[in-house]
Amino acid sequence: MPTGGQILVAALRSQGVDRIYCVPGESYLPVLDALYDAPEIAVVSAKHEGAAANMAEADGKLTGRPGVCFVTRGPGATHASIGVHTAFQDSTPMLLFIGQVARQSRDREGFQEVDFPAMFSPLAKWAAEIEDATRIPEYVARAFQTAISGRAGPVVMSLPEDMLSAVVSTVSQIRPAVTASATPRAKDLHRLGEMLTLASRPLLIVGGSGWSVESREALRDFAYRNSLPLLASFRRQDLIDNRHENYCGHLGLSVDPNLAERVKSADLIVAIGSRLSENTTGGYSLLIPPTPQQTLVHVYPDPNEIGNVYQPALGIACGLADFGDALAGVTIAASPERSRWLRDARTAYVKFSSPSSAPTGSLDLSAVVSWLSSHLKEDAIVANGAGNYTVWVHRYFRYRQFRTELAPVSGAMGYGVPAAIAAKLRYPDRQVVAFAGDGCFLMYPQELATALQHKANLVIIVVNNGTYGTIRMHQERRYPGRVIATDIHNPDFVTLAQSFGAYAERIDTTEAFPLAFERAVAAGRPAVLELRVDPAQLTPTFRLD
Repeated sequence: MPTGGQILVAALRSQGVDRIYCVPGESYLPVLDALYDAPEIAVVSAKHEGAAANMAEADGKLTGRPGVCFVTRGPGATHASIGVHTAFQDSTPMLLFIGQVARQSRDREGFQEVDFPAMFSPLAKWAAEIEDATRIPEYVARAFQTAISGRAGPVVMSLPEDMLSAVVSTVSQIRPAVTASATPRAKDLHRLGEMLTLASRPLLIVGGSGWSVESREALRDFAYRNSLPLLASFRRQDLIDNRHENYCGHLGLSVDPNLAERVKSADLIVAIGSRLSENTTGGYSLLIPPTPQQTLVHVYPDPNEIGNVYQPALGIACGLADFGDALAGVTIAASPERSRWLRDARTAYVKFSSPSSAPTGSLDLSAVVSWLSSHLKEDAIVANGAGNYTVWVHRYFRYRQFRTELAPVSGAMGYGVPAAIAAKLRYPDRQVVAFAGDGCFLMYPQELATALQHKANLVIIVVNNGTYGTIRMHQERRYPGRVIATDIHNPDFVTLAQSFGAYAERIDTTEAFPLAFERAVAAGRPAVLELRVDPAQLTPTFRLD
């Protein structure tokens, strides 16, 4: 007769889980023991629960299926909450399983005890505790279904350790969860076609999760046939091939002023999958809630989101893949004004995303990112965390293929390196590059040990300017001359990386980067390239002096 731990592992296998991320803990030892007999599920033991959760979230981004993470109670769960928050804000399917105190110890403030359903309720689509081992299959089936349906997101399951040890005589069988979504109504598609026909300055803002390769291509073809500019919402640039003539830019941090004015002057905004969040809308200034001056069509998988911040002229609640597939039936009359509008927007984007010849110091990040954009393979995956260094990445790198951008919409520092490790483990034959600021990298430098242990041969680019650049920039703007808490006393990053067994180099000039990168790739092991950049150049357009 199986234990609760064995039942749980069998339920994960039934859902097609082939990898879990964890930091081992005594509170879920029965699960680890059951995983010993399930070699088809790879177990990746990270060095910090926050990193493990970020890895699981990244795996969910890359596959469209829930990434799975296991941590222990108390400190383990609180560390892992960062990954849950990112999965929630990024609409990524993810499951976090937490070992919990034994049931007889509950409500006594047992060792590391936390009420996890209460703690995670604001951060997850669903948070629950499994009290009865016979119901594990039921809970797991619901967890997977909840994570992938509607607006995707994280689910948290608390597992009392004595429940995992319990022996069960009867076990229910479950089927793999299948995404449940609605299709757009014919009358809404007809109305959309009418609105686009009447518009001379339309913009399509694309974002969210739940797309398929086919629906992404259908959207691109629809935009091409009808001369419609496509914009990516914050950190969703890989939804559109940035080289395509209908792609006109990215709405995010340090947005192109030209593009911001174009959004303000549009006569029709069609937001597809984007929540139109704070960063996408420039702090809700490009579109002003609740009723923007632009006519708004909002397409979103969760009907509760439509009208939550912005009141649209037309709301369409449906799956994004279903919407993309349905666009073939939408007819729009041709418009010379719309064609000129698109041409001008595309020209402005190409100019903004091309490096200037003006020098910005001995190491020019715009040139480095542009070189990578030109030389990485088509399916290369680029990851980053949070910080001003990401402005260069999102401005000068041109994403080509679907699911090649791993960047936290939540704005979480430290995300890039763990996410890139997960990407390399998922796709070992693809190039994977992680960008991290010095402060960002220092969140999880120990995960180099995880990369070495599991032969995840990625390249990490550490942008070292000796400061928390984003906060320093805001500090200088709001409190000039009163710098505090934003300087970073850094280690020797090359020596640090080499101590783990990684390849490492320090780079001080733009010209030295290409050959150094090629050496890093050829090293056959995880590599770290430290870029020494001008600390005064905090963004492509903001200098301290």
